[in-house]
Amino acid sequence: MKTSATNRRLRVLLTAIANETLIPRPDFQRRLVWTNRDKVEFLRTVLQGYPFPEIYVAAGKVDSATGEGTELLVDGQQRLTTLYQYFKGDEHLRLPPDVPPYAELSEKEKLEFLEYEVVVRDLGNLPIETIREVFLRINSTSYGLNAMEIHNARYAGAFKQFGERVAQHQFFVDHQMFSPSEIRRMDDIRYCLGLIVTIMSTYFNRDSELENFLERYNEEFEEENVVYSEVEGTLKAIEQLGLDRRSRAFKKADFFTLFVEIHRALFKKRIQVDIERTAQALQEFYEEVERVAHGRLNDESPASQYYRAALQASNDRRNRIIRGSIIESRIVPLGSR
Repeated sequence: MKTSATNRRLRVLLTAIANETLIPRPDFQRRLVWTNRDKVEFLRTVLQGYPFPEIYVAAGKVDSATGEGTELLVDGQQRLTTLYQYFKGDEHLRLPPDVPPYAELSEKEKLEFLEYEVVVRDLGNLPIETIREVFLRINSTSYGLNAMEIHNARYAGAFKQFGERVAQHQFFVDHQMFSPSEIRRMDDIRYCLGLIVTIMSTYFNRDSELENFLERYNEEFEEENVVYSEVEGTLKAIEQLGLDRRSRAFKKADFFTLFVEIHRALFKKRIQVDIERTAQALQEFYEEVERVAHGRLNDESPASQYYRAALQASNDRRNRIIRGSIIESRIVPLGSR
């Protein structure tokens, strides 16, 4: 693979981002991960004139009629996005007193900022699969991609996009299921993909089946509408239970189990769930689990078994099955005695 490194003035890169001829986040890139503190420290580096590591670009789409084309930013998203935010005075960028906004720089300082030279390594016109591989290799040692970010680099297609759609459901927003850090690291998508794969198959060990489904449905996910309807139906039923928002039911391991078992009851077993009695049974059970957690119960009751299965190795298949079996028994069919 032949590459070439050249220097480009920062103003050229910022203009390219503004004109959308430089794409700062191709579909395989991670979400923005830097904290505000990271961004401020990086800005200090640039404003003081120190260099930073080279960025990588590759050729994007070209309009054969006009000759105009785009470039993909393969590596350097956080750096260039931070500089662009600073240049544009983005309100989400919180600057300390010792880092003046761009608008408050002197004319000389503005020109120094815009004329700052960035080392750009051009990968040329490569197949998207090769570009993805380059991205993975760069980041596997330098930036510590998590598993979902690696999956995102390899499979950015239909199934991954469906997982993102589910992760953005208002239910998860209302119940604050994911922290900003988890969202930046794509852990919300990983979690929701785990839910989806489980209801489409069965309990599995940790994230072992995610890549299989991401690959299988990368091009097309024909079941999307059916599965999304079932997801919405399950979330609606859980909302109707009226569980206290502070309930452990909304902890990730506990919610995973509750979601899967409610889904199984509604869509696999075709049971009409008695919402009121199920809510009471679950509320009493979760309260009992909390008593176990606080050391007020120590026995072999279902609550104790459940707590142990949620406390350690909660994503192991065996513990998921244990929790699932116990929650299943708390779901009351309509009309049962």
